[in-house]
Amino acid sequence: QGQLVESGGGLVQAGDSLRLSCTASGRTFSPNTVGWFRQAPGKEREFVAGIWGRGGNIMYADPVKGRFTISIDISKNTAYLQMNTLKPEDTAVYYCATSPVWGATRLSQYTYWGQGTQVTVSS
Repeated sequence: QGQLVESGGGLVQAGDSLRLSCTASGRTFSPNTVGWFRQAPGKEREFVAGIWGRGGNIMYADPVKGRFTISIDISKNTAYLQMNTLKPEDTAVYYCATSPVWGATRLSQYTYWGQGTQVTVSS
């Protein structure tokens, strides 16, 4: 139940930073895992980061390790993706989603999705 709304995307240069936000209404964050995915043109949607156990557990995809940080503020019903040292390869539409599965990393495990926010990194 509920709605997910992403914000914070934009056009930046390589090396810049962005912080994406995902705000949920209703009980959207009651599921076990909140994840961030991205989809580049012509490619399938891929897992970026996930957080579960009320923020106690985190997993990142290899390409973003050391650069991206996922967090969640349950009191604000908001998840974040801090993206530092952005690269052109990070260009994609970024989505947040929720899953009833503990530690979900596969797209098929996620039930609720936001509309996405575009991140474009120029070289």
